[in-house]
Amino acid sequence: MGKRKLCLGIVVGSIVGGLLSLLDREARSYAKGKWSDVKSGSSYYVKRPSEAVQAVKDVCNQFNEQVTTGADNAMNALEQVEHTLSQFTGNEPEKLEK
Repeated sequence: MGKRKLCLGIVVGSIVGGLLSLLDREARSYAKGKWSDVKSGSSYYVKRPSEAVQAVKDVCNQFNEQVTTGADNAMNALEQVEHTLSQFTGNEPEKLEK
C-alpha cells in the first residue's frame, strides 16, 4: 500500500508541477513549440512505419556497438593494470581465455 501511495504521489506531484510551470509565458511558449515538434515527428513516422522501425534498429545497433567498445576498452585497461602490478610484484599475470 505504501509503495502505491508513493508512486501515485510522484505522478500527481509531477503533473501539478508541470501545470504550475505553464503559468509562465516563456514556459508555455516552449511547451507549444515542443508539442508541435512531437506532433510533426510522430505524423511523419505514422505515415512511414518502415522508416520508424529502421530508425529504432539503427539506434539499437549504435548502442550495441558503444557497449561492446566500452567493454573492450575496460578489458584493455584492466589488462594494463594487471601487467603493471605484475611488474611491481614480480608475478606473472594469469592468461585469460577469450
